[in-house]
Amino acid sequence: MNKKFLIAGAIFGFLGVITGAFAAHGLRPLITAESFQSFETGVKYQMYHALFLLILGLKPFLSPKLLGIVFYLLIFGVLFFSGSIYLLATNNLSGFDFRSIALITPLGGMLLIIAWLLTLISAIKLKKK
Repeated sequence: MNKKFLIAGAIFGFLGVITGAFAAHGLRPLITAESFQSFETGVKYQMYHALFLLILGLKPFLSPKLLGIVFYLLIFGVLFFSGSIYLLATNNLSGFDFRSIALITPLGGMLLIIAWLLTLISAIKLKKK
């Protein structure tokens, strides 16, 4: 087991539930339907990757070096992808124009894709026991 993966997955899961509940009960009347749908996308991806972190933490099959790389790709990928979506979806509620950071969203998505790709390559290379 890998404790840092389990902790990060649990934190992202915990915050994903809270963020989703906040959006459903408090944010929905304050933003457009399109912005709400974008916000929900951020929550979904955060939860998917929280589960991915938990799975990797329970039974890591990646080398320790690769495990560390995937860990940081997932952490920063979720923060950049979901975090920027949260800010962009709630843009009209603040005095700051978060559209200036819109390029962080695809960067975060790319980091998540690379984490999954490295995991896939490592799984393909696994030897049968």
